[in-house]
Amino acid sequence: MNITQEKIDDLNAIIKIKLTPEDYTEQYDKKLKEARGQVAIDGFRAGKVPMGMIKKKYGQSILADELNAIINDNLYKHITDNNLNVLGNPLPSDEHTTFEDWKAGNDFEFGYKIGIAPEFDVKLSAKTKVTFNKIKVDETVIDKQIEDLAKRYGQMKPADSAGKEDMVFGEFVELDDKKKPLEGGINAKSTVSLPFIEDEKIQKKFIGMKVGDSLVVDPKTISKGDADMAAMLHIKKEEVGNVVSKFQFTAEEVKSLEKAPIDQELFDKIHGEGEVKNEKEFREKIKTEMSSAFINDSERLFQKELSKTVLEKLDLQLPDAFLKEWIVASNEKPVTMEEIEGEYKQYSDQLKWQLVENKIIQENEIKVEVDEVKDYVKGMLVQQYAQYNMPAPEDAELDANALKVLENQDETKKIFDYLYKNKVAEFCKENIKVVEKEISQEEFIKLFYAQ
Repeated sequence: MNITQEKIDDLNAIIKIKLTPEDYTEQYDKKLKEARGQVAIDGFRAGKVPMGMIKKKYGQSILADELNAIINDNLYKHITDNNLNVLGNPLPSDEHTTFEDWKAGNDFEFGYKIGIAPEFDVKLSAKTKVTFNKIKVDETVIDKQIEDLAKRYGQMKPADSAGKEDMVFGEFVELDDKKKPLEGGINAKSTVSLPFIEDEKIQKKFIGMKVGDSLVVDPKTISKGDADMAAMLHIKKEEVGNVVSKFQFTAEEVKSLEKAPIDQELFDKIHGEGEVKNEKEFREKIKTEMSSAFINDSERLFQKELSKTVLEKLDLQLPDAFLKEWIVASNEKPVTMEEIEGEYKQYSDQLKWQLVENKIIQENEIKVEVDEVKDYVKGMLVQQYAQYNMPAPEDAELDANALKVLENQDETKKIFDYLYKNKVAEFCKENIKVVEKEISQEEFIKLFYAQ
């Protein structure tokens, strides 16, 4: 066996693996004998089929399997032994694969394209400035939160007609081209929540509806995605694409939200009996809780700004053509190159930042210990109990519950990744200049969701 590596540029290379009969014949013959012992062909019992017939019928597939196993083992061994920092997985290269035919006794040469991670140094200093944006919890934000709480703890009561904040329960009937009920069509009773209708023109059609009123509507315009529409029409999610008709919606019940009064009863429901004694304390409590709650969002936005700033300074290059080809090849569902192009910028930025994070972790020996992960899970569980105004259990029970959560390997990996990201961010904060800035909630949301 001969393995060679041909460098195309700093980010791309070809690995060639040349196999001779000596590399595969022994294992190939062994597999042929195993097949002969298991296969029965008309006129021959298992183990008695002539080897020539076995080779003719199964030889190529057995040879292909054996060559593939040898190639995979040695390809990844070569990558490991040579400390190649590859991105994605090797891709077969027809251009660099040469042999006459799939026949035992022949020489085979297989070529594989690999994408290589760029070499770079992460240099952090006080010259690197990153803004840490904090939401200013002012009276307007507090007022809005109180409004939301009043709605959350309010009650739905019958109403004469629908307002902008109300809900209408009624029947959907699928219509034909002549706007008549479609024979065998969909009939479903569901609730339409007016605050969730994003199109104001559509929303206005529902405002003022009374019991018995009807209107024609496209269900797509009053639902949020396929899952929501499927639930509304009582159909399967995969059937949503088949719905092209309009529907008649007839109101059978109108309910209006009556907000909860801002009084002691509401204070007790939210914070526990006697914990908050008046509206002033209620507002202070909200300010404290919101400031704390917003910290996590501020951290996430900071990490986004941090990656953007550092990547702009590094100007990393990736083997883009290789990575796009690899994404197409490895995707579970068929995907076009046009679709890849549309999302590639976001993907490549995430990959670049992952490379930077890994570099910082390795060079600075940053570690997340198992006990840290367990403590984090315990903290999450305590917060969940607090949300329902329940006391947290004893530490032994918390430990047991945390271990149950960590039995899920996917969940454990997510938590490790999250804690590593936080540690990298904290390390960066210590080595750059962080500029704190208070901004409005609206400004924060725009920054948070900006591309």
